[in-house]
Amino acid sequence: MNNPEVANSIQTGIFETNYHDVGSGDPLFLIHGSGPGVTAWANWRLVIPALAEQHRVIAPDMAGFGYTERVEGYEYTMENWVQQALDLMDALEIKKTHLVGNSFGGALTIALAIRAPERVDRLILMGAAGVPFTLTPALDEAWGYEPSVENMRKMMDLFAYDRSLVTDELAQLRYEASIQPGFQETFSQMFPAPRQRGVEALASNLDDIKKIAHETLILHGREDVVVPPITSTTLFDLIPNAQLHMFGCCGHWTQIEQNARFIKLVKDFLSER
Repeated sequence: MNNPEVANSIQTGIFETNYHDVGSGDPLFLIHGSGPGVTAWANWRLVIPALAEQHRVIAPDMAGFGYTERVEGYEYTMENWVQQALDLMDALEIKKTHLVGNSFGGALTIALAIRAPERVDRLILMGAAGVPFTLTPALDEAWGYEPSVENMRKMMDLFAYDRSLVTDELAQLRYEASIQPGFQETFSQMFPAPRQRGVEALASNLDDIKKIAHETLILHGREDVVVPPITSTTLFDLIPNAQLHMFGCCGHWTQIEQNARFIKLVKDFLSER
């Protein structure tokens, strides 16, 4: 059976990156979050087809996640993840792209805009880390995940405001994804306890964030217990050309729980001129 999570592969630095490449038009990179067993496909499958109607959508598995090649001794740092994104852009001959970053991916999007502003067009930050905040119990649990169907179910219940989205079948599927060869080994290396250090390692310098000149759309679920909404209000206060949209009755899965609205907001924002 074909695995939809495995798509294209291209050399990025010392390893090959697994990435989805759908549609045509202005490039739009989708950067996933850092949940256990996450892949670009799992994170973005419900939005890729709609966004690909207007854009060339590129959704990579970042190093240490999904089906991107794992290299012995590789350091999972923000600097290296940013370099991977730039290497992927270079390999695909993309000079400039819009970016959508979810959670960990939001932190990466911010760091990329700071390091290489000329490579970035518009920013969309969704439930983004990237500024200092107090580690939440839910994020501590997600980063400290030990593989079992029960633990995966419990963790996904924390991510979703609408618990009906978290079915036994989905929990089983994501558990099986989390125990693919190499997945848990690299995941457990990324955010070791005490995990407050992981939050701080994802944060960019606030003065650098203030200098981000790009048009930025910030999205967050009001009931997000994984990455607290204060991160998005902080980013809204810091980034000059920002707009903020907060969803009620929504947890950390904005692109799933508010799927149609998320797609409309993103499409409208990217088509403004």
